[in-house]
Parts: sequence; structure tokens; C-alpha cells
Amino acid sequence: MKTNEKVLKAFDSVKDVGSKRSIVELGWLEIVSVKPPKIVVRLTLPNFALAQRSQIANDIRESIKSLEDVEEVQIEIGDASPSEESPSPIGQAGHGGQSQGLTPIPKVKNVIAISSGKGGVGKSTVAVNLACALSQKGFKVGLLDADIYGPNTPYMLGVSEITPEVSGSGAEQKIIPIETCGIGMVSMGLLIDQNQPVIWRGPMLNGIIRQFLYQASWGERDFLIVDLPPGTGDAQLSLAQAVPMAGVIIVTTPQNVSLQDSRRGLSMFKQMNIPVLGVIENMTYFIPPDQPQKSYEIFGSGGGNQLAKENNVPLLSQIPIESDTFSGTGKDLPVVHTSRDSITAKVFLELAGTLCNALSVKQ
Repeated sequence: MKTNEKVLKAFDSVKDVGSKRSIVELGWLEIVSVKPPKIVVRLTLPNFALAQRSQIANDIRESIKSLEDVEEVQIEIGDASPSEESPSPIGQAGHGGQSQGLTPIPKVKNVIAISSGKGGVGKSTVAVNLACALSQKGFKVGLLDADIYGPNTPYMLGVSEITPEVSGSGAEQKIIPIETCGIGMVSMGLLIDQNQPVIWRGPMLNGIIRQFLYQASWGERDFLIVDLPPGTGDAQLSLAQAVPMAGVIIVTTPQNVSLQDSRRGLSMFKQMNIPVLGVIENMTYFIPPDQPQKSYEIFGSGGGNQLAKENNVPLLSQIPIESDTFSGTGKDLPVVHTSRDSITAKVFLELAGTLCNALSVKQ
């Protein structure tokens, strides 16, 4: 057996944790030089596999122990990030007056972003439950968790311990969304350890969002719900400059501090010519489990309605807090999935219907 073949056979034991395929088969590893006792290889990972970089490098170094004449491996890191122009833009204006040169996602009809001015307002809860509610109405729904620094949707959907598979190889690789609770979901939280921080600058963030948009096997989807990070930053800009959007929904609470931040976020989307479909007020009132006929406005009142009126957009929904809508499994599974008869689940189903009417989507 030739030396190069021996090296490739040794590295064939180094696997991608998602697809369980070897990095050689996936085209992530290239032999640059074999001059015993040293070999030089180039490791080129797609953005969705960057979280594995350290582990794969360690596995490569461990695998050379099976080679008699090799004592050292030098690993060069390549760049497999897609270019800003890939896939090719269509050169047409997007929905609602977005910038020209946007690229639709094949077979995905409506991209809807869920945004908030600040954290802690329940934005991800809204995104997950809205996606599930649309699915229950018979639509094909995807959920993209674009909150790269705080990816919570895998836990909220009960799949935090699952790693997605990867199909294809090289430039044709696609990450396969995890199908759960009636929806397909992709999240950075599926690709890193639960306690691992994501410390990335803007360009890397832009790259991973584009890969989640265009290099995930979404298939046919009536809706793709995008859960954005709070605030007004790189993720929002990356999404707005990449894909035509049906619109954005702003999530707030009745509190004044949430209202102030929501105004900034809403203004940003207006400046980017993205349609604001409306406002959702979360945590509007609390319903005691032993007294379902009563409600208490524990966070004040009127914030969502005020924000909507100021910007001449509809108040789409006011979502209550119910303490008895958890599944009891150790994971906060979506209310519309586990407690369909609850008041909160019914509110989300009504919200799904309201959204369909606003977009003229037949139910």
C-alpha cells in the first residue's frame, strides 16, 4: 500500500459527529505533503462544522499513532465559507421593497423573522410555538434558529442531545434539519456542546446564517420562521441582505423597558424596507392554575398596543402566562404541542390564522 493510501486509511477513522461519515469521505481533509516522519494536511470545514474543529484536529493527531513512520502531523486550516455572491442572486427586488440582488431559498415560500429589541421577552418561545401552530394548520414549516450566541430552540423542542446529519460531500454538502413537533429545525445549538460559548465576529456570523439558509435541506416549506437574536446587529443585517422576506414580527412585553428597545428594532427593519407584519405582546397577563377564570397583569399593560399604534401596524396577539403548560419531561416543549386545550395554545393557533390572513395564505 502506498504511503498516501496508508495515511488516508488512518484518517478514515476521524468522523463528523453528525453524519458519522469520515472527514476523508466528506472531502474535509486534503493531504498536502507526506515526508516521514512528518505529514502536512489541510483541514477545510463548512461553517456548520466549525464547532468540531478542535475535536477533529485532536482526532487527526491521535490517528497518526497507527502509522509506523509518522511522528508529527501539521494541520493547515482552510476556508470553506460560501462567497457573498453564492448562490447567485436573482437580481430582482424582494418582497416589500427589500434591496435588489436577494436570493430566494428554493421551494421555501414565506420567510418570516421573529425579532425583539431585548432579551428575555419570550421571542424564541413565540417563534417555536408559532411554527408548531402553523404546522398544526397543515402547513409545511421550517424553523431556523439564527440566535447564534444563545441557541435555545433545540432544548425547547426536546432535541438538544441530537446532532443533525449531513448529506453530500464537498461543496454539495447539506445539513439536514431535524424533524420534530411537526417542523424541521436547524440551530447552532445542535452543533456545539451545551456549555460551549460561540465567540465569533460578524463575518463568521454572516457565513453561518447564509449556510443555514442555503445549505440546509429545507425541501418544500410554506413557511420558514427565523428566530433572530435580540437587538439590532449582524444577524439581522445578514438575513435582510440575503433572502427576500415576507416580513418581520416584533415581540415585546407590556413593560416600558421592553417597549423602548422594541421601538429601535422596529425602526431598523423599516429602514431596511422589510415589511413589519405586526407586534406580539408576550406575558400580557398571568392565569393562575387553580383559578383559570382570573388574570393578573403582573408586567403592566398596554405596551404592545402602544407600540403597534405608534408605528401603524397591527397588534397581532396578546399571549398569556400559564404555569401548567409544561410537559413535565424536563424540557419546555411547545405549549401548542403538549397542551393543545390550554388558553395559550389556542392564542397561538389564532395567531397562526391571523398571520395567514395577513399574507393572503390559504388555510
